[in-house]
Amino acid sequence: MQNADTTKTKIGIIGGSGLGDRLAGSQNVEQVYVDTPFGPPSGPLLATTWHGVDVVFLSRHGEGHTLPPSAVPYRANIYALKAVGVTRIIASGAVGSLREEIEPTHLVICDQVIDKTHKRASTFFDKGVATHVEWAEPFCPTLRQSLIAASSDDKTLHDRGTYVVMEGPQFSTRAESHMHRSWGGDLIGMTCCPEAKLAREAEMCYALVAMATDYDCWRESGPAVDKHTLLNEIIGHLNNAADSAFALIEQTVKTLAGEDAPDCHCQSALELAIWSNKSKVSLTLVKKLAPIIGRYFR
Repeated sequence: MQNADTTKTKIGIIGGSGLGDRLAGSQNVEQVYVDTPFGPPSGPLLATTWHGVDVVFLSRHGEGHTLPPSAVPYRANIYALKAVGVTRIIASGAVGSLREEIEPTHLVICDQVIDKTHKRASTFFDKGVATHVEWAEPFCPTLRQSLIAASSDDKTLHDRGTYVVMEGPQFSTRAESHMHRSWGGDLIGMTCCPEAKLAREAEMCYALVAMATDYDCWRESGPAVDKHTLLNEIIGHLNNAADSAFALIEQTVKTLAGEDAPDCHCQSALELAIWSNKSKVSLTLVKKLAPIIGRYFR
């Protein structure tokens, strides 16, 4: 597969079915199926032009939300978006809040991550080529600023936050929740990694809009709260946050219309990261990963 043209911005949007339904309902979309060396992605890519920008949407958990966090084919998803020419990824995801000031329905433009996952393939380069990308800033600062600037409500949008990524699918114990707070975590979720790591390896800008749905279990709701009422409340928070996230992403897309691909460190993350003697790297592997590393082996 040949490298796609990266001189023009093409935005990938990764999210749940709620965002996908909103996008599909407002645009004529084309389903695109991509084969990858890592198996099929979570589902077909939904391609459209939105406010003059080429946009590709991918539902992280598949149709009907059938893929739990540890079963999401993260490598296939990122590879597929790269293969069709995506240069920037705006992701969204539901999270629990670890801070009183981050209230349910608030949005957070994350700036840091603590990765606690341990079952998931987190690199494209697990053998055949030694590659070490820098990840001190796990989210693209340029794309983060675009999202922050697009917000019209500073009271419900937080411009930074540390996302603790747990394996799941179970939620935290109360002891773990307090521990995550003591670490400096602001949010707890299950899907940011390895998605963000793989996007950096694929030299794509990546930013995350985290949607707070509840306070996790560190903040006890009390025995008087009926569990069904609590669940309905959380679902309501998620729907409200998804509406806000969709509006924020739409406004961001509008501001990015007509821009070329950004000139930032994300777009050249592999420049100094490939430590192997390139003459010793298998041509079969180079061909397999051509959309990602092809330009460094010409």
